[in-house]
Amino acid sequence: MSEQEPPQPPNPPRVVCCIGDIHGFHSKLLNLWLNLESDIGGRAFQTAVIIFLGDYCDRGPNTREVLDFLVSLPSKYPGQKHVFLSGNHDLAFAAFLRLLPPPPDGSDFKEGWREYEDNEEREGWFKGDGYEEMYLQGRRWAGKIKAKFNAAKGTEYQGSIYDAGPTFESYGVPHGSADLVKAVPDEHKKFLADMVWVHEEDDVCIETEDGIKQCRLIAVHAGLERDKDVKEQLKRLKDRDTRVPKIEALSGRKNVWDIPKELSETPTIVVSGHHAKLHIEGLRLVIDEGGGYAHKPVAAIVLPLMKIVRDIDDYAK
Repeated sequence: MSEQEPPQPPNPPRVVCCIGDIHGFHSKLLNLWLNLESDIGGRAFQTAVIIFLGDYCDRGPNTREVLDFLVSLPSKYPGQKHVFLSGNHDLAFAAFLRLLPPPPDGSDFKEGWREYEDNEEREGWFKGDGYEEMYLQGRRWAGKIKAKFNAAKGTEYQGSIYDAGPTFESYGVPHGSADLVKAVPDEHKKFLADMVWVHEEDDVCIETEDGIKQCRLIAVHAGLERDKDVKEQLKRLKDRDTRVPKIEALSGRKNVWDIPKELSETPTIVVSGHHAKLHIEGLRLVIDEGGGYAHKPVAAIVLPLMKIVRDIDDYAK
C-alpha cells in the first residue's frame, strides 16, 4: 500500500505591486525597482502584477530614460503583468504629441478650450505648430506661464503650469518647442498612446486585522468622483473619452479622495497616486510620497502584505 501524499499547501496569493508617481526621476525608479526585486524575490516577483499609477514625466530631469525603462519591462520580465496608467501629466504630454483619441461625438478639441479660456493668458497656452487641433491639456502643458513662483507648492515653475520644461530638455529640445514631436521616438509615442486611464483586477488579496481579504481593485491616477455613477465613470475612462477638457479621475483633488459609497457593497480597493502624499486608510490607498520633489522618495505598496517599499530603502544590509 503506497503512502498517501501529504496535502499540498495552497498557492500563495499573487503579488500586486502599485508604484507611485515617478516624475522623471530615473535613478529613483531604478533603486525602487531593485528594492522591490529584493523584497518580493524569486518567482513571486517574476510573476507579479505591476501597476504603475501614472505621472512618468515632468519635474525630474530624466523623462526620456524613465520611458526607456518602462518600455523595456515586458521583454525583460515576460512573466509579469504590467499596467501603465495615464497620469494627468502623461495625458498632457500625449495630447501635445497628438496621440489622444478624438472626441467620440465628432466634436473638435478646441470646443473644450472655451471653459478655461480665462486662464489662457496667465498660463501662456501653446500657440505653435499644430495647436489648432490640440486637446486643452497639451496646450497648457507646453505653455509658458507668466508667474515664476508656484506659491501653493513653494517651488519655481519649470516652464509651464505642468513643470514640463525638464521633459522637453530630456529629449534635447527647449521647453515649448514644436520640435518635440519629432524628437520623441516611436516606441515612446506608442507607450503614451497605449496608456490606460483605469485598470481593474478581481480577487486581489489584502492583509487586514481579520486576516486575508479578497477584494476587487480599481487603479486610477487621482481617484473616482464620489457623487457620480461608478459604472458610467469606468466606461468613460475605459473608452478614454476626450469630450471633457479636464478628466477629474486623472487630475481631481478633493472630489476624488473618497471611495464612492456604491463600491462599499463589494470590498473594493481604490488605489491612486497624484496627491503628493502617502495615505492608507482601509481600502483607499494613495501612493505618491514623492510628488515630483527631488528630496522626497518614490514609493510603492506591495499587496497582500500592504508593505511600503521606497527607493531610499537599503536592502543591502
